[in-house]
Amino acid sequence: MPNFKEICLIYDPKFLEHDTEGGEHPEIPQRLRVIKKQLENGPLREYINIVPPQPATREQILKIHKDAYLMRFEEACLAGNLTLGHPDNRICYESFDIAILAAGAGITGIDEIESNNNKVIFCLIRPPGHHAEAALALGFCFFNNAAIAARYWQEKFNRKKIAIIDWDAHHGNGIQSAFEEDPNVFYISIHEHPTFSFPGTGYSAEKGLGPGVGYTLNIPLSPGAKDKEVLDAIEEKVEPALKSFEPDALIIAAGFDGHIMDDMSGLSYSTKLYGQLGIKMDDFARRFCSGRIISILEGGYHLDALAASCEAYLAGLSIKT
Repeated sequence: MPNFKEICLIYDPKFLEHDTEGGEHPEIPQRLRVIKKQLENGPLREYINIVPPQPATREQILKIHKDAYLMRFEEACLAGNLTLGHPDNRICYESFDIAILAAGAGITGIDEIESNNNKVIFCLIRPPGHHAEAALALGFCFFNNAAIAARYWQEKFNRKKIAIIDWDAHHGNGIQSAFEEDPNVFYISIHEHPTFSFPGTGYSAEKGLGPGVGYTLNIPLSPGAKDKEVLDAIEEKVEPALKSFEPDALIIAAGFDGHIMDDMSGLSYSTKLYGQLGIKMDDFARRFCSGRIISILEGGYHLDALAASCEAYLAGLSIKT
C-alpha cells in the first residue's frame, strides 16, 4: 500500500455559490462537489487537509488585470446582470467576490508551500482562470488565477523564474497573453490544435514576443490524441525546456477536459494518464525547483471522469518515493 504526502486542498464552499444558472452550461458547482466526494471517500482521504483561501487583494489582481475591467465586472454583478461580455460567461450577484476568492487560492497555496514544501497543494476552485485576459472575460474565466499566483510568487518570495505548465484541453490564451513578453515566466501548454478547438490560439509558431521570445512553448495535438502523444510531448519537449530554463517554482494549470469521456474536446486521454502526469509533475518539481509546485483546477466537465482523473492526478503527485 503506497504512502502519500499531505494533500492540502485550498477550498471554500463559497465557490459553489457562483451560479451559472444550470441548464446547458457546463461550468457548474457540482464539478467541485464530485471531486471533493471522490477524495473524501477514496484512498487519499486520510491525507487530505482543507485550507480555506484568503481573497486576493485588488492590488494583487491588478498585477494582471486592468482596473477598468475590475470595475466593469463588479458593476455587472451588482446590477444583477447574468453574463459578462459573452453568453458563456455566466455571472450572479456573488460572482465578483467568489472570483476574488478563487484568485486568492493560488496565493494561499504559495504561502503554504513556502512554509512546508513537503506537501501537495491543489486549488479546488471555480470559476477557472486560464482564458481570462487583462480586460476580457472568456471561456467561463474572469480572473487569471495562475497568472496572479505567478506574479505573487515572484514578488513575495523572490522566486523570479516561474514555469507554468498547462495541460487543459484548451489553450490558455490568457496566461500566454500575460507573459508573452516576459523571459522570467515560461508558459508551456499542451492542448488540442487551435484549428479545431476554442479559443483558436496556441499554434506552435507562437513562441513569445520581444524579450519573451523562446519562453512560450505551445504543443498542439490533433483531435483523437491519446496518452502516448502527451507523454511523448512531456519527455521530448517539456522536460528539456524546464531543464534549460531552471525554474524557481512550478504552477500547474490542471484541466481534465482532455478525457475521452469529456465532450468539451476531441482529445482521448485516459484516467490513467492523469496519474502519470502527477508523477511527472512531482518529479519535475523535485528535480528543478526544490519541490515548489502548486496546482490550480481549470477545466473538466464530465463529472465522473473529472472526479476520477483529479484523484488519479493527486495520487500521482503525492505518492512518496
